[in-house]
This record gives sequence, C-alpha cells and structure tokens, in this order.
Amino acid sequence: MSAPSGSRFEVLDRFSLRTRIGVLAALAAALSVVLVSAAAFFTVRANILDALDANLLQRATAAARSDLVNPQQLASIPTEVFGAGDIRLALLLADGRASSAEGYSSAPPLGTDELQVARGNEDYSVRTAVDGRLSYRVVAVQAGPGQALVIAQRLEPTQEVLAKLGIALPVVGGIGVLVATVAGFAVARAGLRPVDRLTSATERIAATGDLHPIPVDGSDELARLTHSFNEMLQALAASQEQQRRLVADAGHELRTPLTSMRTNLELLASANRPGAPTLPESDRAEILDDVRAQVTELSTLVGDLVELARDDAPQVVHETLEFNDVVLRALERARRRAGDVEFVPTLMPWTLVGDSTALERAVLNLLDNAAKWSPPGGVVRVQMRPVDDWSIVLEVADAGPGIADEDRPRVFDRFYRADTSRTMPGSGLGLAIVRQVAVRHGGAVWAERAPEGGALLALRLPGRRSVG
Repeated sequence: MSAPSGSRFEVLDRFSLRTRIGVLAALAAALSVVLVSAAAFFTVRANILDALDANLLQRATAAARSDLVNPQQLASIPTEVFGAGDIRLALLLADGRASSAEGYSSAPPLGTDELQVARGNEDYSVRTAVDGRLSYRVVAVQAGPGQALVIAQRLEPTQEVLAKLGIALPVVGGIGVLVATVAGFAVARAGLRPVDRLTSATERIAATGDLHPIPVDGSDELARLTHSFNEMLQALAASQEQQRRLVADAGHELRTPLTSMRTNLELLASANRPGAPTLPESDRAEILDDVRAQVTELSTLVGDLVELARDDAPQVVHETLEFNDVVLRALERARRRAGDVEFVPTLMPWTLVGDSTALERAVLNLLDNAAKWSPPGGVVRVQMRPVDDWSIVLEVADAGPGIADEDRPRVFDRFYRADTSRTMPGSGLGLAIVRQVAVRHGGAVWAERAPEGGALLALRLPGRRSVG
C-alpha cells in the first residue's frame, strides 16, 4: 500500500522554513532554466535550419536560372562556384536519371521529393537525408521542363554548433540554478529575520514575562506583523497593569471593612470570655449593627469588583431591547432605597442592542449616586434626549453640591473618591461600572454641572428611535 499523502508533508515539516524556501527557490529556478533552455535550443535550431534552407534555396534558384542546367556544363563546373566543398550538386530528370558535377565523389541523396519537383508536381522540396554516416540538408528546385536542380549540404557543422549549444545551455542553466539557490537561501535568511525576532521575543516573554516591544525595521508585511505584535504586547501590558491596579485598589478597599469587622468580632468574643467585664446591651447592639453594615458594604464591594473584573463581554448575549423599559426598572429599584428623594423621569421610546442586566446596573448606579448627593426631599431629573438619529443621552441631574472641576475628569475612575466623599458610604466603583458598560455598548459617559446646581452625569448609547 502506498503511504498517505499527509506523510509527505510531515517529511517537509522536519525542515526549517528557511530551508524549504531555499529549496523551493532552487526548484523554481531549475524549472525555469529547463523551460528556457529547451525553448532557446529549439528556437535556435529552427532559426539555423531556416537560414540554411533559405541559403540553399537561394543558391539552387540562382543556379537553375544559369547555364548549369546543361548536363555537359554541369559536369565541368568546379566546386568553387558554390563557395564550399561540402556541397553536392545534381541535375535530376523526370525519368529518374541524374547528372552530377565533376569532381564530386557521388551525387546528392535523391529521393521521391526531388523526383516530384523534377516532374513538376512541386515547386521545390526541402528535407534532411542520410547518406552513409553523413547527414545532408537537401533542396530541389525546378530547372526547366522535366528536370530539377538538387543541392545538398552536409549538416555536420550545423550539428556541431547545435551540440555545443546543447551543452552550453545546461551548463549556464546549472550555474543559474546554483546562483538562484544561494540567493534563495540568502533571501530566506534576510526575509525571515523579523520572524526570528518574533520567535525570540515570544520565547523571551514566555520565559521572563517581559513585555517590552520589538524593534521594527522597514515597512513590509513582516514589519506590519511586528507592529501588530507590539500592539498586542502593549495591550497585554496594559491589561496586566490594569489587573495589578485593580488587585491593589481592591485590597486597599477591602482592608477597611475587614479590619473593622475583625475588631468588632474580637470585641464581642472578648466580652463573652469568663471573667471579662460585661458589655452593655446598647454597646452590643451598636457593634452588631456596625458588623451588619460592614458586611453589606463588603458584599456591595465584592459585587462591584466582580462586575468590573468581567472580561467576557464578547460572550455576553446581546438582545434587542427597549432602553426606556430598562430605565423604568432601574427607577423602581432606586425609589425603594432613596428615602424621600424624588425622581422625575422624562423618557422616550428608544431601541438598542445590548445586555439588559448590565445596562440596568449602570442606570441604577447613576440614580443611586444622584440620590446619595441630593439633599433631603431633593429632586433628581432623569431625562432621555436624542443626540441624532442614531444615539441618545440619558442625563441624571441632582441638586446636591456638585462635582469640583478638578474631580470631573476622574469621577469614573476605579476607586476614585473626591475629598468631600471620603466620609460617605460607597466603594468608588459604581461610576466606574457605568463607564465600563457604556464602552462595552459603544457609548460614552461624562460629568458636568447641572442647571439645578448639582452634578449632571450623562450616558450616551447608540440605537434608534422605536416605531409604533
């Protein structure tokens, strides 16, 4: 049984890409040389034979118009008249008789082709004939009624030229193949140098975790590949830095509630030890309330961290949804925990494609933030307004103290809390989640000063106005 075709490719896979490119260049050069040499040889051979035939026909025609057609004169003409001693000359009659020039050892090779010319059936004939060990090129032209003048020239000189050409072409071609092979390996070596750098870089990254970019030379496809690889390294480095910053910030934020909980629990545990002073019931209730508050804060913080750490956005199933329905659900949840703060919505039908749960979380965070900063009995304006036919802005404005100019660019950063908000409850992650959801849906967020005097937080999202 024959080996499967896949095994041949496995054999090729044992060689390096540089070797395969060099071998491929050599094979391509060899094939080109063979084709060019064959074409050159047959073209030169045809041209030489055509030139020889044209020369012989010209001589034969000139001789047929002269007095050489007389057999008596033909026998006495020296060979110098035809300019070469390798020519044979004869006058062939229609009945097959022939007269040759004196001094020639024999008449030229005669055959049916020449006899047809003598009988007037053909104007001329050209052929190659063999007489003994010698080859001749034989031409015949009409030399009057019932006769033909036949001239034959030996082909040995022409065959020697063709033989030398047949040797020279393969030799030159072989040199060309060697040069092409060397050039192929050189080109492969130079062309694959960026690939070698990429390979070394990936091995270095795998071994050390070093994400420094690779130097780029030129502007070809491999240089573009290197640029793309460097962009991937930069994205990977930014992702690692973001993860490190998230872990560091999360550790800092988690430390405070955990420390408080541990202190309160240790205080409760010490009060229950034998011989320890009795802890007043009011103090015990206060400690338990503090522990519950810390647990709630910790749960909220962990939930926010999980939301921010989600990197599987492409795997989230997006669906077509009505954004005003999302806002209404978030308003219902916000009103239950906002106390006496009033929300005044101005909504409009708007359809978009997105993650309903994530969008509701983002809107709820905006509403909770506005409620937290609103004064008792304050009013929060919730307004949807179109920017153009393909995008809408949700504005949430409160009547609180507002956001300082220096804090506005950073209010959507993770764990960022302004100096005025450090004593307020919260983890500093709510608005960061809003920005993450907005970016994930192709939108944006920003902060301004509201006409009511407080803060105005805006969420822009793509979509279209609902119809019907």
